[in-house]
Amino acid sequence: MTIDLADVAREKGIKYFLISYTDLFGTQRAKLVPAAAIGAMQKTGAGFAGFATWLDMSPADSDMFAKPDPASLIQLPWKPEVGWLAADLWMNDAPVEASPRHALKTQIARAAEQGLTMKTGVECEYFLIQQDGTAIADAADTQAKPCYDQQALMRRYDIITEICDAMLQLGWNPYQNDHEDANGQFEMNWEYDEALVTADRHAFFKFMVKSIAEKHWLRATFMPKPFAHLTGNGCHMHVSLWRGDTNAFVGDGTTLSPLGLSFIGGLIHSAPAMAAITNPTVNSYKRINAPRTLSGATWSPNSVTWTGNNRTHMIRVPEGDRFELRLADGSANPYLLPAVALAAGLDGIANDRDPGPRLDINMYTEADKAGEVKKLPLNLLDALRALEVCPVLPAALGPVVPAYLKLKHAEWRDYKAHLSEWERANTLDC
Repeated sequence: MTIDLADVAREKGIKYFLISYTDLFGTQRAKLVPAAAIGAMQKTGAGFAGFATWLDMSPADSDMFAKPDPASLIQLPWKPEVGWLAADLWMNDAPVEASPRHALKTQIARAAEQGLTMKTGVECEYFLIQQDGTAIADAADTQAKPCYDQQALMRRYDIITEICDAMLQLGWNPYQNDHEDANGQFEMNWEYDEALVTADRHAFFKFMVKSIAEKHWLRATFMPKPFAHLTGNGCHMHVSLWRGDTNAFVGDGTTLSPLGLSFIGGLIHSAPAMAAITNPTVNSYKRINAPRTLSGATWSPNSVTWTGNNRTHMIRVPEGDRFELRLADGSANPYLLPAVALAAGLDGIANDRDPGPRLDINMYTEADKAGEVKKLPLNLLDALRALEVCPVLPAALGPVVPAYLKLKHAEWRDYKAHLSEWERANTLDC
């Protein structure tokens, strides 16, 4: 049954709709549409100039239309007169294939052809910082090991509970909120769901957290490594595959099923190339290749390994029904993150890829015992080059990869043209 957004607006008292899409760099774009015009927008979409956002288009290209997905509707809990809608991009009466939400839907369809559905849950870490971005917002949050700090958590009670109350109201089933490993850092967990649902909620969550922080005259950042001495912002993703109501990852009780292990094998096989998408910024590589932080650990991987319930590896299998991919950071695109994981995992299943031995060692202190394991890229350029030569991901993800590579190489060149204070301090007197 088709959802008529004009009827919904009348029933729920919605005056305006945000028709929103996420571009290749993870930036959310939107137009604010009055409810009186939503009927036409539902049919034709809101018009955008694609070149004006991070998509591989030119000023000469035709208008791009963002067609809202009525099933994604979220009424803003802090401003209920506004409804948020995730949108699919169309141009010249065809989907924009080099767009993130389309890329995810394509991988979901590939899995569905095999009778499989991917379900995901994300753990989105963020910092509450001063408005100018120079320091954390809570000057009293100074412990060397602040994780789960009750006092610091409760000093941010008003913001945390406003966000959590919003998720409760939206039916996301949030179940815990905590102060994370860095000073000023928080994480809020809600129930997993099918990958597209989680991706839409992930995109909205980032918008919601930033908006509510601004209400309290603070700023929220999901930047991977905003402070050199503190633990960075991860975006750990829990993954399972289902056949109908049956979790296809469940094995014999001691490990994942053969299908689950092959899926992990696919991630292991393509991990260096995946990093270009799961860790998409220059700053990302200051998190996954970081020295010890103030707390004593980075909580992020630097090698391509998997394990049981052990947080020092890239992939953790905490229980026999899912795995946790610990590679991605807070800058990861909410749609490209599950898309690239599913593409790599399906390749693992198709080719029965061996994930290699499970390593039950502390990779922070015993990496020498791991043997010959692949390392993650040291910087964004290395990751982009790995994606360029990867035999799996460009073929699976199609036009999104060359578009992404083109824009990210331009970003890397822009970064390399920047003269840093470190260079001046260390090279003026050479």
